[in-house]
Amino acid sequence: HYVVCNADEGEPGTFKDRVLLSSYADLVFEGMTICARAIGADQGFLYLRGEYLYLREHLESVLARRRLDGLLGRDILGEPGFDFDIQIHLGAGAYICGEESALIESLEGKRGVTRKRPPFPVTSGYQGFPTVVNNVETFLAATRIVQWGGEWFRGEGTAKSPGSKILSVSGDCRSPGVYEYPFGTPVHRVLKDCGAEHTQAVQISGAAGATLAPAEFDRIIAYEDLPTAGSFMVFDRRRDMLDMVRNFAAFFAHESCGFCTPCRVGGALLRDLVEKVAAGQGSSHDLGELRHIGAVMRKASYCGLGQTAPNPILNTLDKFPEVWQRRLRSADYTPSFDLDGALGEARALTGRGDAAAHLEEQT
Repeated sequence: HYVVCNADEGEPGTFKDRVLLSSYADLVFEGMTICARAIGADQGFLYLRGEYLYLREHLESVLARRRLDGLLGRDILGEPGFDFDIQIHLGAGAYICGEESALIESLEGKRGVTRKRPPFPVTSGYQGFPTVVNNVETFLAATRIVQWGGEWFRGEGTAKSPGSKILSVSGDCRSPGVYEYPFGTPVHRVLKDCGAEHTQAVQISGAAGATLAPAEFDRIIAYEDLPTAGSFMVFDRRRDMLDMVRNFAAFFAHESCGFCTPCRVGGALLRDLVEKVAAGQGSSHDLGELRHIGAVMRKASYCGLGQTAPNPILNTLDKFPEVWQRRLRSADYTPSFDLDGALGEARALTGRGDAAAHLEEQT
């Protein structure tokens, strides 16, 4: 049995784990040790984002002190057989390794590609053994729950989302930083507290999350409404939202592991179409293509990266249509190249004549 802490904080706009590891590493390691006691693990790993290399010396010193204090190693706190230690493993900057199964592949020295599930890591994880994978905030919260009790933890939040959430607040506001709120807090409360004014949009849960328009600022941060990995990016009215979309489209095209065609090819197509529209060369046909490719990626991509990569594009098409419309060169456009027709030879070679083999018949 193994315990893995996912400290590969690679989601754009997220920096809370960096702060927690800098100031509360003991609580994180304590949570991992509690987990090890519960499941009978004797080895743990902190998978640290490669860009956080500068934190390694500090974290190693905390681990060394805990070993001297009898909180790690053999017979922890004098209990015979309670053996557990933690090793730090550095990532190499791959966004996909934030996904738990790709992280485990990387931990094993392999290329970071998501695994087909089931089996899940809890039954077949690191080296094929049962593995618990949780993030920095979860292990820290577990320590506090053991210390102060479950009733304390349920003392705030909602019935479906007890406890609190730590947010990385950035963007167009007077006071960016790390904030902690009870689950159930509305978006407008966070905007008020961080000093945001004239906000036209909030990107919550990172590039792969949801783009919120002002009409949605009464929605609450909770699993039953707006689940979030912790990123909270603010955009005021001075911003061109298409710049955000361009940034994220390029990010996802670059970070695709390349394993599956919908994500590998679809991500590049989305990026190129976004750039075409941004350059004033697009048409309403291109907007339709963005929706079509995004829908295919959501349904057919192998993992969550490809399934959520179209979110910023599809969200802004629905909620900020004027951002796209004012860039269009013409209202209509008939493509000169028939992509579905070009696949005719491939269909003939594979004996495919069904509807799923034709692009125009996909929804």
